[in-house]
Amino acid sequence: MTERQQRIVKNVDIHRQMILDAERWLWQHPQTGYTEWEAHAYLKEKFEMLGYVLNEAGNIPGFYTDLDTGKTGPMLCVMGELDALDIANHPESVNGMTHCCGHHGQGAALLGIAAALKEPGALEGLCGKIRLMAVPAEELIQLGYREELRQKGIIKYFGGKPEFMARGYFDGVDLSLMTHGGATLGEDIYDFRCNASHNGCIAKRMTYKGKAAHAGGSPNRGINAQYAAMLGIQACNDLRETFVDAETVRFHPIMLGVKSAVNIIPDEMKIESYVRGKTIEAIKRENKKINRALTGAALAMGCELELTDRPGYSPEYEDPRFMKLVEQCCIDLVGNDRVAFNYSGHSTGSSDFGDVTMVMPGVQFTAMGAVGTGHGVDYCVKDADRLCVNSAKAQLFVVEALLSNNAEAAKEIISEYKPQYPSIQDFLNELDGFIMDKNAVVYDENGNATVDFQKI
Repeated sequence: MTERQQRIVKNVDIHRQMILDAERWLWQHPQTGYTEWEAHAYLKEKFEMLGYVLNEAGNIPGFYTDLDTGKTGPMLCVMGELDALDIANHPESVNGMTHCCGHHGQGAALLGIAAALKEPGALEGLCGKIRLMAVPAEELIQLGYREELRQKGIIKYFGGKPEFMARGYFDGVDLSLMTHGGATLGEDIYDFRCNASHNGCIAKRMTYKGKAAHAGGSPNRGINAQYAAMLGIQACNDLRETFVDAETVRFHPIMLGVKSAVNIIPDEMKIESYVRGKTIEAIKRENKKINRALTGAALAMGCELELTDRPGYSPEYEDPRFMKLVEQCCIDLVGNDRVAFNYSGHSTGSSDFGDVTMVMPGVQFTAMGAVGTGHGVDYCVKDADRLCVNSAKAQLFVVEALLSNNAEAAKEIISEYKPQYPSIQDFLNELDGFIMDKNAVVYDENGNATVDFQKI
C-alpha cells in the first residue's frame, strides 16, 4: 500500500462510525424507485453538514455534487443507488420493502467517500473533478407506477440513470464508477468481485382483455382473460429452446392478478416481464417472438391484447482497461487472494449502469459483506465494514489512481474507449425506439381480428 493509499484508509476510518450508522439507518428506511425521499433527505442532510452544495433532481429523489480539485482534468462520476425492493416476506421488511440488494450499502459508502474527500490534503495531487451522485430507481419494478410518472411528464425513463442522463446530470462526465452490494450463500472468500458484462433488457406490460360472465351459470358467455394470459406464458415458455444459449436470453413474467370474484370469468389479466439478453440485437429479435406468441394466445381465446414495451436497461460492458485498474486498487487494499475479477465473466442480471457504459467507460464492481440470496428473504448484512467501509476505501483508491499523475490513467482509458453511441443524445434516441404501445388484437363486429404486435 502506498503512502497515499494509507492516507485514504486513515481518512475513511475517521468516519467509520458515520458510515456504519448510515448503513443501519438506510437499511431500516427502505423505499422503492422514485419514492426514496427518506434516503434522499438523510443523505442530503449529511452531505450538507460536510459542506457540499447539492444539485437536487427536485421532482424525484436524487442529487449530485461536484468536487473540483482546482486543476484541469477529466470528470469522474462516483455513484450510489437509493432504492429498495418490494419483498414483503423478508423478516426485516418495512412497509413491504427491504434493501435485499445492498443499495443502502452504496449510499453509506458514498457518504464515506464524500466525508473522506473533505479531509485536509485529500485532493492533493489530483486533477479534474469528482461528481458524487445519489441515483434513484435502479430496480426495474412497479412498471405501472413508473408509466404513470412518465405519462405525467415527471420522468421520461423508468431507470434512474437514463433519467439522470436525459436531465443533463451526466453532461461533462468522462467516466463512471460504482460498487454493488454482493452476498454469498457458500464460502465467503472474496471481498471484491467483478464480471466483464451484464444482460440488458426491455420492460413489458401485457394486458389481456376478455369478457366477464357468471363462472358457474354461463361461462359460455365469457372470455377468460386469465386463461389467455396463461396460454400466452406457455407459448413463450415453448420458445425457450429457440433462444441462442450464448445470448443469455431471459423471459420471466409475473401475472398481476384479477380484480373480480371467484364466481366471475376474469375479464382482464395484466402481466409484467422483461426480455433480457446479452446484446441489443438479441433483445429486439427475441422480444418480437415473445410478442407474437402472446398475440397468438389472445387470438386462440378470442381476447384483445394490449402490448406496452418500454426501454429497460442496456447491456453493460465494463471497460477492460478501467476494470484492470479497479482490480489492482482492490488488490492493494485487501490482497490478491480476496479479489476475483473475471474478464470473460457475464451476468444475466441487468442494471441501468449499462446505459452509462453505452457512452463512456465505466466499471461497476461488487463489494461483499452480505449473506443469503440477492433479492431473497434470507438476504442480510453480515459485515458492514466490508460492504461499506472497504467499498469506500476501494473506490477512493480508484479515484486516486485515475486522477493523480496529471490523470494519465484516466486519459488513457478515455482515449482508448470506443462508445456504443457517439453522444448521450444519440443513445437516448436509440432508447426511444424501444417505446411501443399496440392494441395487438382487435376484433370487428363480425369477429374478424386485426393483428399488429411489432413496431415497424
